[in-house]
Amino acid sequence: MFVNRMPRYEILSEDAMATLDRGWRRIVSELGIEFAHPEALELFRRAGQTVEDEVVKFDPDFILEQVAKAPRQFDVQARNPANSITIGGDHMSFAGVYGPPFVREGMERRDATMQDFRRLTMLAQSFPELDSAGGVICEPNDAPLDSRHLDMIYALQTLTDKVYMGNVVSGPNAADTIRMSEILFGGREAIERTPACISLINCNSPLRWDDRMLDSLFEYSRAAQPVILTPFLLMGAMSPVTIPAALVQQMAEALSGIALTQLIRPGCPIIFGSFLSNIDMQSGSPTFGTPESAIGLFCTGQIARRFGLPFRSGGGLTSSQTADAQSAYEALMTMLPTFLAGTNWVMHSAGWLEGGLVSCYEKFVVDLEILRMLQVEFTPLEIDEASMAFGAHEEVGHAGHFLGAAHTMERFRTCFYRPLLSSSDNYTRWTRNGGLDAAARAGAIYQKRLDEYEQPPLDDAIRAELEEYVIRRRAELGD
Repeated sequence: MFVNRMPRYEILSEDAMATLDRGWRRIVSELGIEFAHPEALELFRRAGQTVEDEVVKFDPDFILEQVAKAPRQFDVQARNPANSITIGGDHMSFAGVYGPPFVREGMERRDATMQDFRRLTMLAQSFPELDSAGGVICEPNDAPLDSRHLDMIYALQTLTDKVYMGNVVSGPNAADTIRMSEILFGGREAIERTPACISLINCNSPLRWDDRMLDSLFEYSRAAQPVILTPFLLMGAMSPVTIPAALVQQMAEALSGIALTQLIRPGCPIIFGSFLSNIDMQSGSPTFGTPESAIGLFCTGQIARRFGLPFRSGGGLTSSQTADAQSAYEALMTMLPTFLAGTNWVMHSAGWLEGGLVSCYEKFVVDLEILRMLQVEFTPLEIDEASMAFGAHEEVGHAGHFLGAAHTMERFRTCFYRPLLSSSDNYTRWTRNGGLDAAARAGAIYQKRLDEYEQPPLDDAIRAELEEYVIRRRAELGD
């Protein structure tokens, strides 16, 4: 887990923050938020809010009272305690790509399979820079729809010993995730004391929380498992085209969802979520790695800190169709603001391609290179007498070189970042080694990591109980 102690990049003035504050208050009080869930509506009605059909019109101060109950920081346990994480404060945790129905491997783009899901999970286990494989790393289309979540959670629990994300397709799927977490960690009390999974609850923007997401939210919140309340905003489609309008909508949606979690279980851990980019106004296609999304990310960090909430945003996002230069510079355009904003939970940190439609093996490695470099770049510089290296100047003198100096020889193995992917070979050596570009080198790296993968140990009795549960539930679901 990376701790980011560098200064935050904040671009909103106090006047701007006050204007945004007035904006979200108007939305929740005058327009209201739709909740397609009878139990949610009843909770808000009992709390004194105005409910008209499925639309709740809020007293903004009521929302703030509920939001204040959420913890500013909390821990999430991994089955290997060394991989447990803290969400909030200066802590940054990184998870893999989430949600694509397709994968890309070299020149082949195809439907994702359960084998792809397992391989990408194994890759996440293999890189210490990732704190989590994620959740739906890809959608395994060769597995039965009603029961594939069981195999996905089982893979995350057994092929990694890191934090994992829960399934949110339905309330029963969420309940299965919770039950499997209880098996892995020793019971309901153990996971309520320290959460064991994180789950993504997306708002159906604009201004609507749908029934399936809310079914899952209720299951996880009752079990004290953190949920990421995330408005899904592509400016020009799911929000107005101006960044301030998108920010106001994001605040209204996220804060109303957070208020619901605290009515369900006061003190339940949550994460203020943000997924904010824009569409191409010529084609209508989603675009990622844009300047607008970076600005939105800076603002979101500042807003979340104002409310005292941990937040999720950013990642290695791109619209590119392959692991090329565009995919890398767009990923950096999102990942660098992710660090500057001090994001606490970062999804899509490795493997995102083609606007989130594709999990790409080569892009996975490209993103890891970016992530590794930024973690070094955002480590505070230590300046002391030893780092001044005055003795090296005394040894080398004027017009000499430091290659063989004692100071260099003592530090050459660790003094500079050593790339995972980048090549600095001269042209002759690069040609002799095959003249491989970054994508080809990334292909060799992920293959090598998969070949060297070692499954983390798991108690045989726990593994057997998990397997029995998966088999039994699959039969109950008719698969």
